[in-house]
Amino acid sequence: MRIIGLTGGMGMGKSTAAGIFRRARIPVFDADHAVHTLVSHGGRAVAPIAAAFPEVVRADAVDRARLRARVTADPAALARLESILHPLVRAEEQAFLARARRAGRRLAVLDIPLLLETGGERRVDDVIVVSAPAAVQRARLRRRGLMQPGELSAILARQMPDRERRRRADQVIPTGLSRYHGQRVLRRLLRRLLA
Repeated sequence: MRIIGLTGGMGMGKSTAAGIFRRARIPVFDADHAVHTLVSHGGRAVAPIAAAFPEVVRADAVDRARLRARVTADPAALARLESILHPLVRAEEQAFLARARRAGRRLAVLDIPLLLETGGERRVDDVIVVSAPAAVQRARLRRRGLMQPGELSAILARQMPDRERRRRADQVIPTGLSRYHGQRVLRRLLRRLLA
């Protein structure tokens, strides 16, 4: 089975790209969704996060906004959080790949925002990076309205620069020109991968 690593910064178009793979009936592991499940009510990460950051847990679920505020400006706290979450997400990823192999899938996609930052390129056969100009990325993120400008800047500053992601990619999908253009490039690549 060929494993594709799909990555890119926030607001670059990963969700749209992952949707194209899903519509082509290719299984996609969504690392962000796995994290949300792990920190939701009764999730496996709730107890270890409560032990590390008791102020961010309410009613057996992690308050993600409080957690983000707690770790954004504190590298030690962020490293502690990652040491809790990354092994749990990796276990979910391995279970996903095992299911895909058992189902006889030829191709599977790992949608992982921090794929390159965490050395995940060693676990995949190809790295696809979705990329847009910085102004487009920031405009998309502002429209979402999920973070304050200071939080957004701090998170973007911690992420790998887009130019470095593009340099390390096997394939770059440009998403800043138009949605149609990026989708067309990705569909062409998908046809090659399935050939």
